[in-house]
Amino acid sequence: MEQNIINESKRFVLKREVCHLIKSFCDLAASVCYLERASGFQLVNKDYSLEIVGEGRSAYVFKVRSTKFAIKVFFPPFTELANEEAEIYSILDGNPYFPRLYEAGSNYLVIDFIEGQTLFQCLNKGIEIKNRNILGVDHALSMAEDLGLNPSDIHLRNIILTSEGEIKLIDVARFRQIKNCSQWEDLKKCFYRYYCKWFFPKRIPVAVLNLIAKIYKKRQASINVHD
Repeated sequence: MEQNIINESKRFVLKREVCHLIKSFCDLAASVCYLERASGFQLVNKDYSLEIVGEGRSAYVFKVRSTKFAIKVFFPPFTELANEEAEIYSILDGNPYFPRLYEAGSNYLVIDFIEGQTLFQCLNKGIEIKNRNILGVDHALSMAEDLGLNPSDIHLRNIILTSEGEIKLIDVARFRQIKNCSQWEDLKKCFYRYYCKWFFPKRIPVAVLNLIAKIYKKRQASINVHD
């Protein structure tokens, strides 16, 4: 009896995994439901095959289980960003520093799932960020600029250090902004002025990182008001 229950359980899991493989990306995106609250959008439903790997200001990002794909599903007020980001990924097609775009819909994108740690996670976990990683980001942004883009909103959470030690950038929806963004240059200054020093802590608590980000955003907002 016990063995039969185990076998039935295994068959159920296998059936569930096979089912998700035959679902289209459109179906998977349609399974995602958000509920708007005062504090933002809350995820209330998704297909079993979608594993949450990230949450931002405008979308959740999911890994499609048993695949190398990631699907980004935007919150209702930000669906226009799906088309904008898809167009930018198309411009960047072939650039080794950015994920490849496979499909886009009215409220979702399908791109490469990138294994690794964001620079935010590296700072929190004490994973060393090397000078060549910083130069890699510089090169990636320079290549994007050569294509007529204006990279913006470059922060620690959208730069990934892969398991092979390479740099990848995600979240490119704001790469066609007209205004100049100094965020990456400011991060570089902190890297060379502080992080590279022997006495600077290489593992920083999340609360401290978030506090620094909050102070930085407040400072930038004040500068923009006066400009």
